[in-house]
Amino acid sequence: MKNETWRGIFPIVVTPFTLSGALDENGLRRTVRFCLEAGAAGLVGPANASEFATLSDDERRRWLEIVVGESGGQAPVVASITSGHALPAVALARFAQELGAGGVMSMPPHVLHPDPAGCYAYYQALDAALAIPICIQNYNGPIGTPMSGQLLARLCRELPQVQYLKEETLPEPRQISATLAAVGDQCRGIFGGQGGIYLLDEFRRGAVGNMPGCHTTDVLVDLWQLLEQGKLSAARSLFNRLLPLFNFERLYGVAVYKEILRRRGIIDSAFQRAPGGGLDEYDQQELEEILKDVEPLFRV
Repeated sequence: MKNETWRGIFPIVVTPFTLSGALDENGLRRTVRFCLEAGAAGLVGPANASEFATLSDDERRRWLEIVVGESGGQAPVVASITSGHALPAVALARFAQELGAGGVMSMPPHVLHPDPAGCYAYYQALDAALAIPICIQNYNGPIGTPMSGQLLARLCRELPQVQYLKEETLPEPRQISATLAAVGDQCRGIFGGQGGIYLLDEFRRGAVGNMPGCHTTDVLVDLWQLLEQGKLSAARSLFNRLLPLFNFERLYGVAVYKEILRRRGIIDSAFQRAPGGGLDEYDQQELEEILKDVEPLFRV
């Protein structure tokens, strides 16, 4: 997996919890199997949609053990190793590499928010420690530290393991174009994010894939395949059916991802540690109506 080019839908695997808030290991295994059966080209996490900031160091390692083990080499696992400093990030990255992860992804330290020189030093430390690809996640604050196209190009040019980017600064599609123009062939590919809501525009601008939530992996894989096949009208029709759900996800994020996975029988509980709690009764009613158009698209 380490030398394969990453392309397609790489879902962010959520972190299932029990109703008491403990890590649900069996639910995590089922989620991995669902993503693979749905045709995911790779698996990513524990990242923002995995509620990584709420996990202990031990839980992050256990998460990676389960996901890498359950994937069994069927698709590359991109380990999200964002940490408060380069030292714990390097330690987690090495741990992931030893497990068999296909690569790592990281934002700059999400509490320190280093300046450009500090961002360079952070990725330089990761590059020196690893023999697998690094994907830089360029994400808005307050958790992200946005980086310029010029800095990203330098990182890709000077650090051999920095091979992919995930661009999520706004306006994301334009940023993908600007970043591609800056980095050129010094980067193996740029992924979009933001839950896939700009997927059509990203594809047109040259993105190699998207890293969305994992709850509709099967539908987004179908959408990506239509784009790859040049069936642009069919792709837009499918995308338009998903738009109400995309809009709803912008409001409630992980709560929607988990509720849909629960409804699909993949996880037992939609409990989340992230702030905001779950969906209220009116949210549930709205989701019910939205899913009437989306559920027929599910194939797993």
